[in-house]
Amino acid sequence: MSSTYIRTVYQIVFSTKHREPVMIGVGHREKLFSYMGGIIKNQRCIMYQGGGVEDHLHLIIGLHPSVALSSLVKDLKLASAQFIRSTKLFPDFKHWQVGYGAFTYTPDALPNLIPYVQNQVKHHDKEKSATELRRLLQENGIDFDERYFE
Repeated sequence: MSSTYIRTVYQIVFSTKHREPVMIGVGHREKLFSYMGGIIKNQRCIMYQGGGVEDHLHLIIGLHPSVALSSLVKDLKLASAQFIRSTKLFPDFKHWQVGYGAFTYTPDALPNLIPYVQNQVKHHDKEKSATELRRLLQENGIDFDERYFE
């Protein structure tokens, strides 16, 4: 047992290269989230929910105190890109974008965050992906460069 007690909840968001809509098929995305959940679990973190649409994904995770967020995201992106290519899960997939968004929440936000991420397909009937990311950045007080949305 450790004497370090932390519960950090993150919503991580990243896109396909140039936000290309290549992650077609909800069932295929579920396979990807299951694979990513295994990576997250192997890092002693918690995968609460994965969700996304054709051009980006969201992961709700609990980060273990010994794991650096940037290292986890790097591992997730590298391993999942290899998984997608080797399984031909999304034949048109080339790469993930450089960078990511990560937003922290208190654990009591989970009852709202989980359905939000579960319902990404329905959500994006009303809000475009770039608009959603801008909104998340603004809600979290994060300055951003508009060039990265072109």
